[in-house]
Amino acid sequence: MKRILMLGAGKVGSLIACLFSETREYQVYVGDADKEAVRRIEELGCVNVTASVLDARDRAALEQFLDSHIVDAVVSCLPYYCNFTVAEAALKFGVHYFDLTEDVNVARHISGISPGAATAFVPQCGLAPGFISIIANELMNHFQELDTVKLRVGALPINPSNALKYSLTWSTDGLINEYGNLCNGVENGESTVLLPLEGYETLSVDGLLYEAFNTSGGIGTLAETYHGKVQTMNYKTLRYPGHCEKIHFLMRDLKLNYDRETLKRILENAVPKTIQDVVLIYVSVMGKQNGELFEENYVKKFYPRNISGRLWSANQVTTACGLCAVADLVLQSPLPPKGFVTQESFRYQDFLENRFGRYYQ
Repeated sequence: MKRILMLGAGKVGSLIACLFSETREYQVYVGDADKEAVRRIEELGCVNVTASVLDARDRAALEQFLDSHIVDAVVSCLPYYCNFTVAEAALKFGVHYFDLTEDVNVARHISGISPGAATAFVPQCGLAPGFISIIANELMNHFQELDTVKLRVGALPINPSNALKYSLTWSTDGLINEYGNLCNGVENGESTVLLPLEGYETLSVDGLLYEAFNTSGGIGTLAETYHGKVQTMNYKTLRYPGHCEKIHFLMRDLKLNYDRETLKRILENAVPKTIQDVVLIYVSVMGKQNGELFEENYVKKFYPRNISGRLWSANQVTTACGLCAVADLVLQSPLPPKGFVTQESFRYQDFLENRFGRYYQ
């Protein structure tokens, strides 16, 4: 039986604990600084899941836990800024590491500390970055020459009812981070930095109109992996029309990008949460196949579903199953990878055939 320390018992962490529990092949220790979050995990009644109060920001407490428990991996479902400490602790104790970060600087830090590690360090699991990189890599491998790669993902309320046409389906800190930080991409064959909330475009899927604009982190490590091999590559978030203009007003005109705590309070007090959501994934790759210009697309919508007797949002399902599939592929491998591991390192078919990846089928 594999043993996992999972840090963070929020929306996604709760489902991850349930998914691992269902296999009866994992012992999951859940740590969270919030006593109420620990209580909610206990109320799920998952087998082989033990929850306790553990503040991962306290390096000494985290290391004491790892020193007194035998674990094979640490899974971080914490806000991105906590992952520096968590990754360093995983390295010190020689265990595998997985996280859900969309933060570019966190991923770079993990890439910098993990060369030569005896275990795998796999940041940016989940949906975007995460599965989006796996499917994009699969499509890109169908081409002899690559021209343009477009990655588009949206986690949206099915029935928007407010001016932002949005609901909080995941971490508010992560949302603000991707709206406010610089973005990576490729233009004219060269790596470039793109401004968030720019690059506005519209996209129609199943008769519904969406807007798309630059956000940070979703491209993961694809731009580095395909450096010099693609002319244009970018990642944009999908929203209902009108959202970008209002976020631009808040973050740019009112300058709340420089006062993120105030922006967080505004969003959490005014924007409702929901589990009635839809996740839309759109990937487009254009390039040469047998000397001719072709385009291939992956377009799919995901909706809430019942798992372990409970209804979970589409965003929870796609994020949790993305991480669980990648972690399972590593932990169940007779020869697991070592050092820094990118999402695009995982084969699309292996992912879909995995017991957790099947939720993406």
